[in-house]
Amino acid sequence: MKSGTEIDGVLLVDKAPGMTSHDVVAITRRALNTKKVGHCGTLDPLATGLLIITIGRGTKIQDLLMSEDKEYVGTLGLGEITDSQDSDGQVIETRPVPDFTRDQLDAAFAKYHGDFYQTPPMVSAIKKDGVPLYKLARQGKTVEREPRFVHVYAHEIQSVRMPEVDFRVVCSKGFYVRTYANDIGMELGCGAHLKSLRRTKSGRFNVEGAVTIEELKAGPIEAIAQRVLSLPAVSRLRGA
Repeated sequence: MKSGTEIDGVLLVDKAPGMTSHDVVAITRRALNTKKVGHCGTLDPLATGLLIITIGRGTKIQDLLMSEDKEYVGTLGLGEITDSQDSDGQVIETRPVPDFTRDQLDAAFAKYHGDFYQTPPMVSAIKKDGVPLYKLARQGKTVEREPRFVHVYAHEIQSVRMPEVDFRVVCSKGFYVRTYANDIGMELGCGAHLKSLRRTKSGRFNVEGAVTIEELKAGPIEAIAQRVLSLPAVSRLRGA
């Protein structure tokens, strides 16, 4: 059996709500008794689902894995705009929600399909002059953000329970789903925020069968190590 320091590869983790992606890295370090651990594509504390954890030499392919497309399922809360664009933030405006037809909802989602520019939220880890935006936001500051070119490959309204809308979206890297929710709300005129979010896929990797946080914490190290995908296995899965 390899010691934790000799494990190289990728571990698929199903992140629980209320924790940061860095928390998952710390739990993995303890579970496998190894220091060289990274993650691909940050998930906000609100979000759950697939977090790709890289271990040992696996950290060398982190940027490669991070560049792949993602799939999410989420819930849009219409009529409430928050300062963070999700339900972890403070409600800054409430608007009445009309009794939208399905066609009206479809049209708003369709506006954000294909190629478009997205302005990252102030509450984000993007840096302005070396300072993360969320730190400036905490100081009550708002700064100009460079719009990002993003792409939505597929979207689907899964169910409507006014004022909530469940949806699925397949998007490019660097995509902010909470900004997507906010923008669709603005398109509809009533505003919206992201109530819940779950990442279901990243590239060829799926959240089904991913290690849960409970399993990570419970161990033992041998059981967790067996769930680590080797670098050749990752390469095969990616079709590389």
